[in-house]
Amino acid sequence: MDSEHIEQLLERYWKCETSLEEEAQLRAYFAEAGNIPAHLLRYKDLFVYQQLQHDARLSDDFDERVLAQVEVPVVKARRMSLMSRFMPLFKAAAVVAVVLSLGNVMQHSFYDGNGEMATADTIGKQIPAPSVALSEETPATHEQQILDSLQRVEKQELKK
Repeated sequence: MDSEHIEQLLERYWKCETSLEEEAQLRAYFAEAGNIPAHLLRYKDLFVYQQLQHDARLSDDFDERVLAQVEVPVVKARRMSLMSRFMPLFKAAAVVAVVLSLGNVMQHSFYDGNGEMATADTIGKQIPAPSVALSEETPATHEQQILDSLQRVEKQELKK
């Protein structure tokens, strides 16, 4: 075949304008190992490879061999009891119960035995706050102390 004709076929081949017969001509031209010009040798591998791949076929037992190598996955279904399904819920309820119990213990630790709130003084000891305010004295004395403290506060505010 003429190399100019092959070059024209190649141009049409790259533009996807060739027919199947023309592509067969190109394969046949490059399959012969004889007189291919040097500038067309770079295309030889492409067309020879296409012919080799066209001729390659899978054997008849290919499917059987592949399926024999592939393992069938075994799915093991677990039976879950009602208890195991609710276990996360039980755990969450236990955490809530512990948090509430600790809160209750902390709340009771701030109160002393007779229901009065305990406050810390400057030294670090706990003294019951309401019992200090309500000592064993008479109510009249307490009223007098309250009036005295209110008068002192008023005087201080007036001075400012």
